[in-house]
Amino acid sequence: MAKKKKDKKSSDATIARNKRATFNYKIEEKFEAGLVLQGWEVKSLRAGRVQLSDAFVQVHNMEAWLHNCHITPLVSASTHRTNESTRKRKLLLHSRELAKLTGLVERKGYALVAISLYWQRGKVKLQVGLGKGKKEYDKRASIKERDWQRDKARSIRIN
Repeated sequence: MAKKKKDKKSSDATIARNKRATFNYKIEEKFEAGLVLQGWEVKSLRAGRVQLSDAFVQVHNMEAWLHNCHITPLVSASTHRTNESTRKRKLLLHSRELAKLTGLVERKGYALVAISLYWQRGKVKLQVGLGKGKKEYDKRASIKERDWQRDKARSIRIN
């Protein structure tokens, strides 16, 4: 009997999601980037001890860096050295993607936001979104739409 193939973006492959990113930004394009991690960080990711709520990406000298991603070290990971939980981590992107991102961020005022962190073939991948900040009235409209969808689902479920 053949093994069932897993979906690429299955829910068990997701490590963390940044829900505030889609609320605060209108995401226009998404990119997939690899992460350069240390061993203790991978162990913490497997335990699910990561926070992406304040994470953002900056491009310096044609290199992308992830800032403010909080990975809490495990107590048993290392006893002889101190681990910095919010250090900046290098992202692995192609040079043409970096050139495109640099141009859009510098000239057109876009922001690079970390959307989700997930496993893909044993490697940690970060989904980076290229977006513009929403205005206050846009945020109110998204809240209204979300509440309407929730009420609609409730009324369908009751009937």
